[in-house]
Amino acid sequence: MKRKDIDPELKYCPRCAEEYRADIETCGDCQVPLVFGQAILAAQAASEPDTPSSLVIGPDEPVVSIRRGPLLQLKELQRVVHGQGVAARLAKEDGGGCGCKGPEVLLQVREQDLQQVMAVLSDDYYQSTGLNDHDVKHVGAVFDDEQEETNCPACGTRFSTSQTTCPDCGLCFG
Repeated sequence: MKRKDIDPELKYCPRCAEEYRADIETCGDCQVPLVFGQAILAAQAASEPDTPSSLVIGPDEPVVSIRRGPLLQLKELQRVVHGQGVAARLAKEDGGGCGCKGPEVLLQVREQDLQQVMAVLSDDYYQSTGLNDHDVKHVGAVFDDEQEETNCPACGTRFSTSQTTCPDCGLCFG
């Protein structure tokens, strides 16, 4: 969520960022407690970097490599992480050759920022793939033909395993 989109008087889901009235307590989709916009704005203000140098990782700081890939792709991820006020750097991989999309590099972050960076990258993934607009609560469902009924992993419809196609969305299991 970006600062300008948050109303301090409303509540928001910390998982899907859906906006709710102040009297609602739980997200209807994610079933998690909601947070007032005022608290989100305060947390964002506290996490904003004081100086641009906070985005620079010093040579002696402990870092974790979180991704390896083509330079142009990881530059974009670095930009996303920096956009959230978190330091990230690109480093050459020892013995790394060139990939088909350019030289391969490592995306590194401070050890203490790892959880925050992973949350930022997860949110970016959901935004960029459009998954934030879809109900994914049934993706873990498994079609087990030894059971009498199952849930469709695409739409969640419950149906008999004697059918090999979901009656609601048409997903085929045969």
